[in-house]
Amino acid sequence: MSEDDSRRPADSDEKPAEKPHRSWLDRISAAISGEPTSSEDLIELLRDVQSDGVIGPDTLRMMEGAIGIANMTVGDVMVARAQMVALPADGKLLDLMKQVVESGHSRFPVHGEDKDEILGILLAKDLLRGVVCDSAASSIHELLRPAVLIPESKNLNILLREFRQSRNHMAIVIDEYGGVAGLVTIEDVLEQIVGEIDDEHDDASDEGLLIAAQADGQFVVDALTPIADFNERFGADFDDDEYDTIGGLITAAIGHLPEAGEELTLGRFQFRVARADGRRLIALHVVVHADA
Repeated sequence: MSEDDSRRPADSDEKPAEKPHRSWLDRISAAISGEPTSSEDLIELLRDVQSDGVIGPDTLRMMEGAIGIANMTVGDVMVARAQMVALPADGKLLDLMKQVVESGHSRFPVHGEDKDEILGILLAKDLLRGVVCDSAASSIHELLRPAVLIPESKNLNILLREFRQSRNHMAIVIDEYGGVAGLVTIEDVLEQIVGEIDDEHDDASDEGLLIAAQADGQFVVDALTPIADFNERFGADFDDDEYDTIGGLITAAIGHLPEAGEELTLGRFQFRVARADGRRLIALHVVVHADA
């Protein structure tokens, strides 16, 4: 045996060890270091991770949302001007208070004679203090906070960072001509990541309940309630040949996509729009009067 042979390990005839299979953690680390060439590649990788059980479906959805907002603009999620709940600067404080309570919102744009003239943002808590404190405000102007104006083209990820840094929760969206196009809140942005956020002012805690009786005798009715079901519940006789849902019937009767607070009386039923967005009527408050 040569000197070289004597130095050769006894197991030198075994095959070299195979390259170990990369773990999901290794793959994610590689993704962060730049292996995927696009956000689509990264999302595909995350879906593979989820299918292997490393992360849950909710986590995947939020991660996809966080990635997706980089490609979205304010115009994609804003509340359109027609659906804004804005307050007139010359309104009486008690009248404004009624509108605030009716809407259930916490922040409101305040405008001058021209609705494109946004004077500031009114917080519901500021209005409450202005009405009940000893040195009550004489006009709404004393209670306004500065309005943040942004273009429709601003990216959502940039807006979210600005919201966090400034602690503002609402911005007024301006179109290319300088007019008011709508508004956007931090909730609108966060919903793109975590999904719809319901709060205590949202009417239907039970999504399967289309008609809910309230303590004051009114009813909250989901706009998708079939007309036949509405008729059966209230002994009504609304025609369902042309429209299937109560929301479709009310929208047609009003003549346009209704805004929150609009009212309509049909026979012994008084309808008030409780919730609506830029696409559809969502919920109604209904008062049923006794037959004449």
